[in-house]
Amino acid sequence: MSTPDSPIGEGFTPEPDTDVSAGTRTLVVGPYVSRKQRALPDGAPAAAENLRPFEARLDEACGLAAAIDLDVVEVHLTTFPAPRPSTYLGKGKVEEVKLLVAAKDITLVVMDCALSPVQQRNLERTFGAKVIDRTGLILEIFGRRARTREGTLQVELAHLAYQKSRLVRSWTHLERQRGGYGFLGGPGETQIEADRRQIQERMTRIEKELEGVTRTRGLHRASRRRVPYPIVAFVGYTNVGKSTLFNRMTRAEVMAQDMLFATLDPTSRAVALPHGEKAILSDTVGFISDLPTMLVAAFRATLEDVIEADILLHVRDVSHGETEAQAADVESVLRDLDVDPSDTARIIEVWNKADLLDAPDRERLATRAARLPEEARPALVSALTGEGIDALLQTIEDRIARGRPQYHVLLDPADGQNLNWLYENAEVMGRDDRDAAIAMRVRVAPEKEPRLLRRFPKARRSKG
Repeated sequence: MSTPDSPIGEGFTPEPDTDVSAGTRTLVVGPYVSRKQRALPDGAPAAAENLRPFEARLDEACGLAAAIDLDVVEVHLTTFPAPRPSTYLGKGKVEEVKLLVAAKDITLVVMDCALSPVQQRNLERTFGAKVIDRTGLILEIFGRRARTREGTLQVELAHLAYQKSRLVRSWTHLERQRGGYGFLGGPGETQIEADRRQIQERMTRIEKELEGVTRTRGLHRASRRRVPYPIVAFVGYTNVGKSTLFNRMTRAEVMAQDMLFATLDPTSRAVALPHGEKAILSDTVGFISDLPTMLVAAFRATLEDVIEADILLHVRDVSHGETEAQAADVESVLRDLDVDPSDTARIIEVWNKADLLDAPDRERLATRAARLPEEARPALVSALTGEGIDALLQTIEDRIARGRPQYHVLLDPADGQNLNWLYENAEVMGRDDRDAAIAMRVRVAPEKEPRLLRRFPKARRSKG
């Protein structure tokens, strides 16, 4: 990935990790360990293992490549008992891929796995082509998608952390030594040590700059809290339709395309709930299986909207064959963010793309949803057609307002000022215009309850 704003320093000239552009002739390799040979580490959760069919995993890798317009001219799925330390693939598999590279005039090989620096270097030498692994590909996508200053810095920080571990791939200049200092002389700093030091210095500068950006975002969140509006954040696997749903609910124009990681930088908009209260909806980056740890760490500041949200909408593409596995991956990332994915008081599952379901699938999902407790029941919607959006907004409002007090208030028909105050500061649940009075039933947020009682001392609290 090339980042024009990220020169490390004079003398830093390692080979770039990636040099890919639209139209690059690409081979996508799915090198997967045979399931019968795999064993989870002691104490590792089940979600730590990618249980998707190999074909589905390879399709997703091709989708990642397509997200940056690579020309995927060939795909190759191969399974083996265990990775080799030197090349990840066995000798025979390496030769198979080498022949494909030569026959198809391939210039870039995407390996859908995590390669060590040594494995990456050895494969490049053998194939005679650029090689990137899954982490490098995702970093490339994120680098091209970032638009805000914060997003750009976070991507660069993650890329530098990745690049720092891969200086072993650089050419022979990294073996040179610089002269020592002091009267005794002796061995000086090697080029690779100097490059690592310069990368670390750049990372430190980015981290300090991000601290300022994070403080600014914190002030923005604090100002929203003072309004106060509840925060509703979208989470979900990449390309499940979060941005399309966000646009449908807020009438915004966030980029929404049938593409992995179409959204990277967070966007927030206000939306009116059915009874008049406003909420802030926040669209966030999509999650993915085997998401690089460094990206979770780098984007933690951006994902603070998720961590601090009052309500999380876990958007799922229920038309996708791997929707259950995708949901498990999202829940795993939420746990990494210290969010309990089983907290039904806070998380609403949104089953999106209902327009793509046939009648039997709809019936099956409806039956499944009906068997769940009411507080855990998902919302079936279509962000494309608008089906189910009103019901979803009502569910959001009910979840936010759970436990809020309701009051009966009598107003003089001529008291327009107080009537307006109620509409501005409370949710009007019912109104009865009588000859001598207007009877209002309103629901208020706990922090506004004292103000309502001061303004309407005769207001009568009800249970519902």
